[in-house]
Amino acid sequence: MAAVLVPPRQFDTASFDSYRPDRDYPSQGETLHKVRDFAKTWGPAKSGGFFSRSKKAPAEKPGIYLDGGFGVGKTHLLAALWHAAPSPKYFGTFIEFTALVGALGYLDTVKLLTGAKLIAIDEFELDDPGDTMMMTRLLGDLVAGGTKIAATSNTPPNALGEGRFAAQDFLREIQKLADRFEIIRIDGLDYRRRNIEGHARALDDDALTAATGTLDTEGLRYTVDSFTDVVAFLGSLHPSKYVKLLDGLDALVITDVSPLANQTDALRFVAFIDRVYDAQLPVFASGIPLDEVFAGDMMNGGYRKKYLRAASRLIASTQR
Repeated sequence: MAAVLVPPRQFDTASFDSYRPDRDYPSQGETLHKVRDFAKTWGPAKSGGFFSRSKKAPAEKPGIYLDGGFGVGKTHLLAALWHAAPSPKYFGTFIEFTALVGALGYLDTVKLLTGAKLIAIDEFELDDPGDTMMMTRLLGDLVAGGTKIAATSNTPPNALGEGRFAAQDFLREIQKLADRFEIIRIDGLDYRRRNIEGHARALDDDALTAATGTLDTEGLRYTVDSFTDVVAFLGSLHPSKYVKLLDGLDALVITDVSPLANQTDALRFVAFIDRVYDAQLPVFASGIPLDEVFAGDMMNGGYRKKYLRAASRLIASTQR
């Protein structure tokens, strides 16, 4: 399980040099500079001169937390930091790390990750109080052993859980978590939408048939499933296993897309789309545009940012 804790393949070559800050948003360049500096903390310690012996360096927090909107390059910078860090090191989504604890147990997970130079956690979002306390404890144990932590999220750590459960009941745990990070805010536009307007691309029956014909001609591997069947199947698996569903595939074809009425189904679908996007798979779909599946009040609730991220990725995935 630890072997798959690496950046998604689209970030195999991510580096600080390949990150392109948007000049209209200075915080992107400032963040790049700060993450580069964080990477330097693994270098050899500089020896001070005679007059520097009495000077105490300012305390450094063991983690950095990149907070910002969708598509501003947070994951790129996290992957670049991972590539720059010495081994052993691990990169995974929040779901993947909580799944690791679920599979191995807490103590064996700590044993596995102890000694890591860096734990990189993408999409750091807490959906229940149990995860809050577990991740706080895990990070605390790892930091005590000298591990550095880097995380990305669309929500600053002092607001994690807000609108999802009684955050005040877990304020102590949330604050412990926040205190471990230097919080860095990144502003900017979603790069996936800079050149794409409107909704996810929805095909009629003739266009969908033509698309599958092209996939066949090119010898690409794909699946064809109804949206209802996809949602039902996702409900039979733990989200940590979604990535395995995509092994060996070059594209997805989904028919008869319709609104989601159940929030549990919607959150599973979000987790699945995250893995589809990481794998850079094009999606061909009929029915309503995929970014409109989050029906009712879903977009106004505590998971709004998750749904907006998924909508952004669905628009990009259907335009390939």
